[in-house]
Amino acid sequence: MNDRQAHVGWRAARFWARQRFMALDQPLFFIFCGLVGLSLLAVYSASHHDPDRFLSHVRNLALAATIMFVLAQVPANWLQKTAIPLYSMGLVLLIAVELFGDTSKGATRWLDLGITRIQPSEIMKIAMPLMLAWVVHQRDGLKTPADWVLISVLLLIPVSLILRQPDLGTAILVAASGIFVIYLAGLPWRLIIAVTGTGVFLIGLLVLFGDQACAPGVDWPGLREYQRQRVCTLLDPTRDPLGKGFHILQSMIAVGSGGIWGKGWLNGTQAQLDFIPERETDFIFSGFAEEFGFLGALLLTSLYIGLILRGLWVSLGAPTIFGRLLAASIALTTFTYAFVNLGMVTGLLPVVGVPLPFVSYGGTAMVTLGVGMGLIMSVARDRSRMTQGFSLQG
Repeated sequence: MNDRQAHVGWRAARFWARQRFMALDQPLFFIFCGLVGLSLLAVYSASHHDPDRFLSHVRNLALAATIMFVLAQVPANWLQKTAIPLYSMGLVLLIAVELFGDTSKGATRWLDLGITRIQPSEIMKIAMPLMLAWVVHQRDGLKTPADWVLISVLLLIPVSLILRQPDLGTAILVAASGIFVIYLAGLPWRLIIAVTGTGVFLIGLLVLFGDQACAPGVDWPGLREYQRQRVCTLLDPTRDPLGKGFHILQSMIAVGSGGIWGKGWLNGTQAQLDFIPERETDFIFSGFAEEFGFLGALLLTSLYIGLILRGLWVSLGAPTIFGRLLAASIALTTFTYAFVNLGMVTGLLPVVGVPLPFVSYGGTAMVTLGVGMGLIMSVARDRSRMTQGFSLQG
């Protein structure tokens, strides 16, 4: 190959790469880059004693970015074809976990395939909104009682199987992804008000009679003992400050001690001295807030707000019902990820094991989030092309 041919080939490759990059939703891409940057700082600080762990996190981020880039090139109508196969596969694997799953630390969440272990519940975080959005799209909305029964059954079966493992955190995220689709499809306001009112009433009772409800030997219907203890710890972490309340108290101390400016990168005491549990995963925000302070926390939460609002903006202009429901439900599920994680590390919600999206260390969750971001970008791609088509016609 002579120099001229090499130059032409290089220009063609650059043109192709530029076209693929331009297919990405630019605001979403730069928000993702901002989260990646903060994630690298946070995970390095939490794991600099273990370089392999940090390198593994970099690989996870690179894999999530690659998946996002690939899915962004796929037309959203092609994604509809994956709804039934992906949901069916996830459901079969959840049943397999129930029958043959590996048990670790009292939970049966994993399936051993011989060459690797997988957690099928993670598949449902993507399969659920895909499937429900496809059903609503095919039926042009939820117009009959049969439609509501069908979509409720499709939601409840996987969530029930995940709760049996037990895995409350993942069950909340899977349920949220489906509930958001149902809400956006036209859930009656009277039902929303009734459920919200019941929830507020029960929380009020719990606050008023927490001491009696948390007394030893009291059983809570539908909850395991460790779940009851987590709620009781939320109501009063000082009940057992050196036992069940120790971790959440240390997390709250770390967040509060950061002040406005923070103690500086790698200078946090609670995280660096191992007072904070799971400081690379579920409680990574505690160490981040301690080192970067209120301003760092504000920057991180602003990126999440921007991501969620951009996802909702993409959904508003999507050309199909499927695209609108899919993009909006994934954006709102990301909000649930962030809200639950930030709530639990600051003592506002019980600890349920939900990672901070795109920041916490973790391979499976990172891949799932990368898929979700890619799906939103796929819808944004179709939205952009539709807008360009109208402009050309005009």
